Amino acid sequence: MDNLLDTYLFETNSLLEQMDEILINAEQAGDFTSDDVNEIFRSMHTIKGSSAMLEFNSIMTVAHHIEDLFYYIRENGTEGLNASQKADLFNLMFKSTDMIRSEVSKVENNEPLMDNIDNIIEEINSFLAKISGNEPEKKEAAPAAAPSSAASSPAAPAPQGCPFTVQVFFDEGCGMENLRAFMLLNSLKEHGLSCECSPADVETNSDTASVISQNGFCLFCQDQAAADQVIQVVKQGTSIRSYELVQNQQAAPADTAASDKPRKESAPARPASPKAESQRSSSSGTSKQSLISVNLSKLDSLMSLVGEIVITESMVVSSPDLRNLKLDNFLKSARQLRKLTDDLQDIAMSLRMVPVSGVFQKMNRIVRDMSKDLHKNVRLTVVGEDTEVDKSIVDNISDPIMHIVRNSMDHGIETTEEERTAAGKPAQAEILLSARHTGSEVIITVSDDGQGMDPDVILAKARRQGILTKPEEEYSHKEILSLLMIPGFSTNTEVTEYSGRGVGLDVVKKNVEALGGTVQITSEKGKGSTTTMKLPLTLSIVDGMELAVGDSIFTIPIANVRQSFKASTDDIVYDTENHELIRCLDAFYPIVRINELYGIESNAQRIEDGILMWVEASDISFCLFIDELLGEQQVVVKPIPAYLNQFNIKDSGISGCTILGDGNISIILDAANIYQAFCRRF
Repeated sequence: MDNLLDTYLFETNSLLEQMDEILINAEQAGDFTSDDVNEIFRSMHTIKGSSAMLEFNSIMTVAHHIEDLFYYIRENGTEGLNASQKADLFNLMFKSTDMIRSEVSKVENNEPLMDNIDNIIEEINSFLAKISGNEPEKKEAAPAAAPSSAASSPAAPAPQGCPFTVQVFFDEGCGMENLRAFMLLNSLKEHGLSCECSPADVETNSDTASVISQNGFCLFCQDQAAADQVIQVVKQGTSIRSYELVQNQQAAPADTAASDKPRKESAPARPASPKAESQRSSSSGTSKQSLISVNLSKLDSLMSLVGEIVITESMVVSSPDLRNLKLDNFLKSARQLRKLTDDLQDIAMSLRMVPVSGVFQKMNRIVRDMSKDLHKNVRLTVVGEDTEVDKSIVDNISDPIMHIVRNSMDHGIETTEEERTAAGKPAQAEILLSARHTGSEVIITVSDDGQGMDPDVILAKARRQGILTKPEEEYSHKEILSLLMIPGFSTNTEVTEYSGRGVGLDVVKKNVEALGGTVQITSEKGKGSTTTMKLPLTLSIVDGMELAVGDSIFTIPIANVRQSFKASTDDIVYDTENHELIRCLDAFYPIVRINELYGIESNAQRIEDGILMWVEASDISFCLFIDELLGEQQVVVKPIPAYLNQFNIKDSGISGCTILGDGNISIILDAANIYQAFCRRF
């Protein structure tokens, strides 16, 4: 059941995300395409069936009624809807999918589902009745007998030449029985079946609903084979309580005894027409048979195993027993093994890579909802949504991106269109969300063309909160903007639904840095702001620079390294606390000696004897003093053993470790935490 539930949650959440994208695009276009309608119909049918199987009745019922709504739209189109009705349809769909998403979230958290969903069901049914012209009116129903069971309800008189009647009874209280009968007729047509019916005017006469409710809907067939085909279609219908095959007096009653079989609501719905199926195939783009779902833990195990293979291969090739031996065949085989392990490593990594489009599309919904709530005219432009990143990173960047987009919407974009036009800007504001690859990292930016950030306001707020560490005039523009990422800092003067609670960009920075990334803010007053996040492509394998301090070997991600250089004692200057500084590109940076920080012996005491490595992480920049560089190396990241966490080892600038080809262990350094540890100690 756990595996079944995982599959259900994955599939349902994927379908809901897909529908959000369809709804956003359709709302922007002002109408649904036939492909959109088919896709929503199919998605809701899938959600209905799988939810019914797992007995999630609230989800199943809502999905079932939306499926009915879109079946009608699929058959009749949206051409007859006016602008107001289309707007109501979009709002109803967003409300319905939000309700389903909320219920799915309860399933994930093992919480009880809603018992009362009458309001949303009534809203869907009322809308369907409105657009179909079947709004309830106080009319006297046509007199007819109303037997309590399907078996006792009389079938309508059959026309000449139709000795078999299939009498269909819909669920009690389902409503709009005439429309459901019309849908059933269309399903028969899709299967190439045509037969007379009673009542015959179900499409145009809403009064027939009460007649069908009392006496059933009759389908007349010319022979037994036709009746059997009709029954097969009826079995696949929705909201059908039971059916009965009645043999009229024109035929012998020998082999066709009536049968009354109850129809469960969760049964599969009608198959679509060949035309609809072809439309779905073209819209989905990829054959479902070519895709499988794999548990992420299995991919983690695969990556770990591949890492062990890579390490073992390096240990074999670098074995000291092979030194000074001429082994041409061995070396040839070793080169081929290295190529194969590299290919295996690349494939294993690619299995975990997923596009950021899933995260980006969620932002469409946020911009759409906040635009309505805040009465701001804003469009979201997405660039590079096909950029692929490790699954674990994609799962953790959704909240940071959402927070930044909300910030832009809430107080980045001007309050009114008049403010924008007065500043010479277009009336419609724009938020640009982009992603791109640069070597071993992905860069995600969120920018807006709003009012930007006022450095004076930020400094004044920082002064009131007492978080300034030096005179205001000494802060650069970049340093002022960095104050925004200090915990508890907020420039909002009032608490709103979206911001002003003091939990802001510091959380974004913390989450991104936990992924080995950096955050940087740029802004120009009156022209907008940009937040840039640099993230590694994967957390499993790192392109690192190996360095030595004494007998210890360390690895630092190349993404943090700006430059390595030699220096002399004359190049060193000291601050008021006697800390070493060195000048790089017209700026002075502190020197962090690894041997002093970690208390290990070093072979280089004088500056001339070692190497300075200029490193940067987010808004922190400094120089590491090391003994020597060992070279660039792609390493497999191993976590620090859990029992070491009690010593807060990560706060000392150590993010993990790796095993080198010769079997030695190399500590992987975290540049940002190294500097924080240095400041705390010295």
